[in-house]
Order: sequence, then structure tokens, then C-alpha cells
Amino acid sequence: MERRPSRKLFRPRLDEMVTSLRNNIITGNMEPGQYLASEKQLAEQYGLSVQSVRKGLDLLVGEGLIVKIPKVGSRVIDPAEKGAVTIRLGYSSTIPDDVDIHRLLALFHREFPNIRVQAVPLGGNSYEQFKPYLDSGMLDVVTMNYNSFRQFYERDSLDDLEVQQRKQELYPFLSDAFTQNGELWVQPFVYSPLILAYNRSHFAQLGMQEPNSGWSWRRLFECAEALQIPNERIGFNCYFSTANRASVLLMQRGKSFERSEDGRIKLAGTRMMEALRYSRSIYEKIPSLPNSLMEWDTQKIDLFRQGKLSVISTSYFILNHLRDSELDYDIAPMPHFGESLTMLLMIGLAINRQCKNKEAARKLVDFMTSAKAQLYIRQHTCSLPARVTAAEWSGTEPVPINRPSRFSLFREIIPSFRVFTDMNIGEEEYNKLFYELRLYWAGLENEEMFCSHVEAITPGMPAPVVP
Repeated sequence: MERRPSRKLFRPRLDEMVTSLRNNIITGNMEPGQYLASEKQLAEQYGLSVQSVRKGLDLLVGEGLIVKIPKVGSRVIDPAEKGAVTIRLGYSSTIPDDVDIHRLLALFHREFPNIRVQAVPLGGNSYEQFKPYLDSGMLDVVTMNYNSFRQFYERDSLDDLEVQQRKQELYPFLSDAFTQNGELWVQPFVYSPLILAYNRSHFAQLGMQEPNSGWSWRRLFECAEALQIPNERIGFNCYFSTANRASVLLMQRGKSFERSEDGRIKLAGTRMMEALRYSRSIYEKIPSLPNSLMEWDTQKIDLFRQGKLSVISTSYFILNHLRDSELDYDIAPMPHFGESLTMLLMIGLAINRQCKNKEAARKLVDFMTSAKAQLYIRQHTCSLPARVTAAEWSGTEPVPINRPSRFSLFREIIPSFRVFTDMNIGEEEYNKLFYELRLYWAGLENEEMFCSHVEAITPGMPAPVVP
């Protein structure tokens, strides 16, 4: 039976084809002069239309990796003919959706035809996953979020990274986050605060006021109860068992963690323990979804797209899954208890100090944070570029996408941005805390046991492995 292309999976299948062909060419698995499979064969192999395959091959042509010969096929070009150097970019699984990374690389290759970039998808963002690649020199540039950066810092491994020059054109608060001991270790690339997204038609149907910056958590829960329709839709789902989302509640209500005389976290009798207790009550009240439906944010956003969820907590990154939809939705700040605070998510670019082609690696990072690349991100995705003028650009978009009408909300709420370290907690402690917190939320630990386990956390203890 013919495999029919699915519009839902079109982008990942196209990215898979382009990445596979690119890597096979750069690594030598496909030799210079060798012809690619026909467009029809590639369409069948990757479940794409022939037209989509042609668009993917055009990217490789733009990168100088192949040449199309009419009525013959696509032939691999010998990189050595142009004296090209090859560097490897390691990226997390969300980057293709976050920034259209392969199209950005195609733009880069047009400007720097003698620099080949092999895009290497990584399974995660942890220090343990990055470290072997950096030590072996297998990666020259990596995408790195704030949590990963803090892991390198706490393990005294920042020297694995190349110091970079601070760029005045980027948001200072992003550069500050990736700065330690007066040095910038990771160049900011894209970012997003946590926000609410809501289905406007659901509110209109009930004549309800849409969410705004004055909403409290109590107001949100009251509206969510009114929006809920049994066996049809859920009014609000936040999935607080993720650290970033739970941290919003903890920051707003608990402010920061207190410390005992020995430097360990102190919980019993503190404002933060009250916030943790409150978070457990919220976790119990919010309607839950089966784990099979909530494995990834993308699955939750699919339910939101289908009208099964009225309000969700999300990020600008996740809104990319709605850019080709017709959903009538908008965004609002996270609710609060009086002081509006939200979590800041950010992704940067780090250069491996052992990189053998540092000049080429710097050119790649400079290009990705350039006005051209950052404006491309702003105009073609819902992600927020690190460059101020690109993020705050306004004008006629070259490719219309489904953006919320309040897309520029991020500018209004910049003062509310926080990172988890603002709660007076380290990255290792953060992971261990949320391992215990999940047990506490699930009713598998009482408060006394939870406090005891958290207050016993000491630096250097390995985080428990979550099954």
C-alpha cells in the first residue's frame, strides 16, 4: 500500500530526509560524484510528496552539497574541490521546530560555502550527554539551555567551553544569565517566558472575559471550572510535574529557599514549604490527563489545537506547533498571587574549547546571532530571537503564520522573567528536589518524609534516576 504523506508529520519527515542526506555526504558515506536516489524513491522512503522532496534537495543545493542535473538526477559535490572545512553542530530535539535550524544552515552555507556544517541531533541537554562529545572533539558547537550551562558551572567544567564576546545587540538579561566570573560562556540564541495560551472561542461562547495580566490563580481556576465540559474538554491543564511550570508557583508564593547553618536547604516551617504544600493541593485539583496523552508538550498542544483544552501553560517555543493551524487563540501572562513572575527559558550556542576549527565555529555562532538569521527566526517561527531588533520587529511578514494577536506580550512582561537559580537553589539540588516533589505530589511521601529527604540533600550527591 502506498504510504500517504501526513501533513502533521511533514516537517519532521522533511527534516529527517535533509539531515540524513547531509550527514551522509559530509561524513563520506556518500562519495563525491555519487547520485542520490531519485526524487520518487526519496518521496516513498520518507513519506513525502515529490514536491516536498524537491524543496529539501534545493536546501542541499544551496549548501553546495549537491548539484541537480536535469533529466539525470542529483549528484554529490566534492567538498575538497572548494577547500571546505567541516564543523559539527549538536542540537537538541526541539531545535528544528524552535528555529527551523536546517533552513538557517542553508542560509549560512550560502554566505560561507567553504564551511560545511554537519547537524548532529542529540538525545538530550544534560551535562552527561554533552561531556563525551566535547571531550572527544566530536562536536564543535552545541545548543545549550540554562540548566545545562549551570551543570557545567557546578561541575567546574566551564573550561570545556570557549569564552565568547558579549554582543550588545542581544538582550542583556540573556547574556547575564550565561555569564560567570565576568566571562560569557554561551551566546544567547532564542528564548521564551512561560505564558498562558487560551482558546478564544471557548471564552466567547460563555461570554467570559479573556485572561489578562491581572488574573490570579484563583480567578483562573474559577474560569477553568466554568469552561470544563465533561467528556468533551478540560478547562485548564498545566502539568505541574515539570520543574519549569512548578517553579512558577514556587517563585511566586515561596520566593526563595532558606538555608540551614550547614548550607543545606531548609523547608520545615518556611514560606517555601507553604508554597510546596499549596502546589500539592493544586496538583490534586487540576484535572489530570492520561500519561499516554501527556508524554510531551507537543501532545498537549495537539489537544489544545483540537479544542480539548481551553487554557494551557506553555511557551513561545511550543506555539510553533500552531503556526500552520487555523485555531483562534491568544496568549496572556501567567496568573499570580499579587506579584507577576514567570520562568525564563533560553537556548544559547556554546563552542567546544577543543574545536580544531574555532574560526569556522565562531562564524557559525556569529551568523546564527546576526541580524539576518535572527530576523528569519522572528518572521518564520513563534520563537523569540535573542537580538533585540529582531524580536521587536514589526512589519509585513513574508510568510503568514498563525500568531496570537498579543504576540508582543513578551515585551511587557520582561521585568517578570526569572530563572530557577533566583530561588537560591543550585541545578543539582533543583533536580533532586523535583524528584522528591513528584513523590510528594503523588501521595507517595508525606510532608515529614518529603522535608527529611530534601533537607538531607548535599552537593555532590547524584540525582536519582527517574524511571
